[in-house]
Amino acid sequence: MKIVVATHNEGKLVEIRRILEEDLGEDAAHIELVSAGSLHLPDPVETGVTFQENALLKARDVASRTGLPAVADDSGLIVDVMGNAPGILSARWAGAHGHDKANNALLLAQIEDIPDSKRTARFRCAAALVVPDVEAGADATGAASGAAAGSAMVQARYAIKSETVELGEMPGTIIRKPRGEHGFGYDPLFVPDDQPGRTSTEPDYEGEPLTSAEMTPAEKNAISHRGKALKALVPAIEALLG
Repeated sequence: MKIVVATHNEGKLVEIRRILEEDLGEDAAHIELVSAGSLHLPDPVETGVTFQENALLKARDVASRTGLPAVADDSGLIVDVMGNAPGILSARWAGAHGHDKANNALLLAQIEDIPDSKRTARFRCAAALVVPDVEAGADATGAASGAAAGSAMVQARYAIKSETVELGEMPGTIIRKPRGEHGFGYDPLFVPDDQPGRTSTEPDYEGEPLTSAEMTPAEKNAISHRGKALKALVPAIEALLG
């Protein structure tokens, strides 16, 4: 069974595939994950005001265009002292979408005077699975029902049969200087509450808890907001295979 991941980021596709394979076990062999980008699908405008709304919006768009089940996620950082900001604006907090260094610098400047004990935060992720009603076929604006997904199906529209959305959170704190070379976004500033059985080896920080950017992918996936949300989707995915 083919499932489309609503992303143009192949790195995210790899991460999602790794997370799902760990929980699907032998069933993972029966699922082929492909990205929306590889099918040349447009990136929908994220007009939702919550992570759940944006995840569902992206998954619905892909499922209705392709006639295939679609998985999408939306996530961001919530800083308690900032009234839950940056939230859904996390990726473009400094203005330009995905400018990690600028986003991190702005966040640090905004909470510069906040004491360490008050710099609590959490990453939150909503993961959605949307299943189209392929038996009803595509509407008249698209290609014929049953055609292969791809550029020919960009204008096709299938009705939605079912939707599932799950949430996951990773609580932690914001430090004052970035550490680590892995991950992306705010990972170098975020120290998760849940830690693996090792500590930082960076000069001046030996023995300190790890930031998300100092963790291996496996360590991060085991505790991450995205990992928790996607793992909660596994029963719905398994039901499709049933």
